Amino acid sequence: MSIIIKPIVTEKVTKESEVLNRFGFVVDKKANKVQIKKAVEAAYGVTILSVNTMNVRPDRTTKYTKSGLISGKTNAIKKAIVQVQEGETIDFYNNI
Repeated sequence: MSIIIKPIVTEKVTKESEVLNRFGFVVDKKANKVQIKKAVEAAYGVTILSVNTMNVRPDRTTKYTKSGLISGKTNAIKKAIVQVQEGETIDFYNNI
């Protein structure tokens, strides 16, 4: 089971990473803060000061098609915002 699913690369998180040294990840829904901290430290070789998590509920969606209305929902995810020690950084683009 991989704890880190993917990094969050949005305008808001990019601004936080430049100013406050905080980075965002989509993580496994069953992972706790201690597991997330160990996984990020092992994957990127940085020191983590704090971990904040949030559960994002699914959104309801509706599509209009030829056969009628189709309703559904998106998947629920868990986000983690980690604060890295001053002077260290995480480079998401080095493995592309």
